[in-house]
Amino acid sequence: MRKLLTIGHSYVVAQNRCLAHEFARLGAGRWEVTVAAPRWITGEIHPAALVVAPDEPCGVVSLPMRIGRHPHLRFFSGLRQLLRRDWDLVHIWQEPYVLAAAQVALASPKCARVVPVTFQNIDKRYPAPVRYVERRVMKRADGWIAFGKTAHDTQRPKAIYTERPVRIIPPGVDTTFFRPDPAARESVRRHLHWSSSDRVVGFLGRFVAEKGIDPLVRALIRQSSPWCALFVGTGPLEPSVRRLEEMFPEQVRVLTNVKHDAVPTYLNAMDVLCAPSQSTAHWREQFGRMLIEAMACGVPVIATRSGEIPHVIEGTGILVDEHDEQALTDAIARLLDDEGLRRTLAERALCRVREQFAWPVVARAHLEFFEELMA
Repeated sequence: MRKLLTIGHSYVVAQNRCLAHEFARLGAGRWEVTVAAPRWITGEIHPAALVVAPDEPCGVVSLPMRIGRHPHLRFFSGLRQLLRRDWDLVHIWQEPYVLAAAQVALASPKCARVVPVTFQNIDKRYPAPVRYVERRVMKRADGWIAFGKTAHDTQRPKAIYTERPVRIIPPGVDTTFFRPDPAARESVRRHLHWSSSDRVVGFLGRFVAEKGIDPLVRALIRQSSPWCALFVGTGPLEPSVRRLEEMFPEQVRVLTNVKHDAVPTYLNAMDVLCAPSQSTAHWREQFGRMLIEAMACGVPVIATRSGEIPHVIEGTGILVDEHDEQALTDAIARLLDDEGLRRTLAERALCRVREQFAWPVVARAHLEFFEELMA
């Protein structure tokens, strides 16, 4: 039986280990799967500590992670001892340009296949030492995975990437955890003092400029149809959202302390999820996990054409141009006023998620790629 190690800081969150769990289930009899995760790490919204369930279908190894001033400079402790084992394939769920990826790639057994992943969909020219890290990782890599078409199209032309096999595989979503839940919808709405007939526009994520907080706030202010708005997240633009709450105290709720396990409950309370991402010179939407989470809950999406978003939604939601605030305003009004359209888009979204983004589908694509590399 072949031995697979999958390692990354994202695995500290239990839901992110669904990929490793599916590796173990689908690869039973062919792959012995171990996942390595940090014992603790700072997150975008909340710090996260590793909690291992007794029934996880794969082995879980915890490693200390040293936190530098910059996320690119995080690194693991105790890694060499782990990598001394006779792994057949080491899957690095880290960007090739971060220090932790270089640690793993360079310490992996010489006979092991090494496969890093990337979300990066902007052609960046990194300063030293980051560019040297990327080169070393890709020189050691036997193949790589692009988490989306825009990441593939950006990185593939580079010599250090084009020389190696690649597969485009999206991130996944747990469709047993993120699912339509009418009871949760009613419970949250009662808690927020809204009725079942109120039409709720939602936002999930960081309150930052590139996520389109201010355009969304202005689009809501311009709405003539009845609306409520639920903002779930935190970030430096929280004051903008709080001002909207002050203007419409009965219509707006801002929740900054929602834990990951409760996210599906609040998504179900929404009628529409808005993701008005705004590209900058140094960032564009790399995937948008909140998109597939909402889609899996049967919530139609309105989003901009930033980065990977059009390839994620693909006919299951409404797309608008990034800086067209009137189009955003009109799209919100259209969906709030058309229950039939909301239902149609929700059904399409559920089908797309189950066919393209469910973890078993995503894991199977990984394992097929791994088998090719081993052959």
